[in-house]
Amino acid sequence: MVIADLGCSSGPNALALVSVAVEAIHGYCLQLQQPPPELCVFLNDLPDNDFNTVVKSLVTIRRCNGPVVVTGIAPGSFYERLFTSSSVHLVCSSSSLHWLSKAPEVLTKNQIPAYYIDEHARREKLPMVLGAYAQQFRKDFRHFLELRAKELVPGGQMVVSIIGRHSDGFAPFHIWGILAQVLSLMASEGVIDKAKFDSFYVPVYGPSKEDIREVIQEEGSFSIKEFLVHDFLSGLDNTLVTPSWIANQIRAVYEQIVVQHFGDVMDEFVRIAERRWSLDRCLLQEEHAGLAMLTLSVTKA
Repeated sequence: MVIADLGCSSGPNALALVSVAVEAIHGYCLQLQQPPPELCVFLNDLPDNDFNTVVKSLVTIRRCNGPVVVTGIAPGSFYERLFTSSSVHLVCSSSSLHWLSKAPEVLTKNQIPAYYIDEHARREKLPMVLGAYAQQFRKDFRHFLELRAKELVPGGQMVVSIIGRHSDGFAPFHIWGILAQVLSLMASEGVIDKAKFDSFYVPVYGPSKEDIREVIQEEGSFSIKEFLVHDFLSGLDNTLVTPSWIANQIRAVYEQIVVQHFGDVMDEFVRIAERRWSLDRCLLQEEHAGLAMLTLSVTKA
């Protein structure tokens, strides 16, 4: 049985999904009093991921006296073919598919900012910007489904979680809006160049449940078994959700792309973000209110 985790990253959670899958399979076979299958586990992420750290961790899911678990690395974009036809039984992916293959070309080519510093202009352009990001997501997600349909065996399963929105409304119009709001303050205060801010595009889109369901139904290769939606910060201790914690969470996700565009500004980003949210703690709740974690299980037809 072949299992693939797409977008594994390289931190302490890199093996979390596949470890749960391996344990679940072993537990299921034990319950049925059947020998577990030999497993082949692949971890995927972009080529510049720190796979050295991942490889060192892989030994933890190899059992000395247990069933055979063979592990491997599959570097590359999940918007490309990664495996041979009808070779994978289970695909899992957590907090990765909100990353697009690229920012919408209708914005980048026409030099239309994704986030305007001026609030009136931002509200006026909001439907067009959201539409551009939504269109790019639909194109990418459909392509993702087509690729995985070729790689999965008949009846193969995918379990994915995506950071998204509770509804089809405009707020938050993209899940990196919290990042953009702090960067706009930095531009207003002269910490970063305004022209650079206007040309900053993050290839990220937070879909709604309706966005995802429509693309799956239109593409036609998969049927939805289960679809869950819960608040992005649900289950967290409220005392831990501080301005400092949120700022550093955002830093962990976006630091690479911010530094590539603006230079080494993340210390200042954290300082300004903490100041902003410390002055008005209600902003933390307001800016996360529309965010949701969308988790679904689908089966290849």
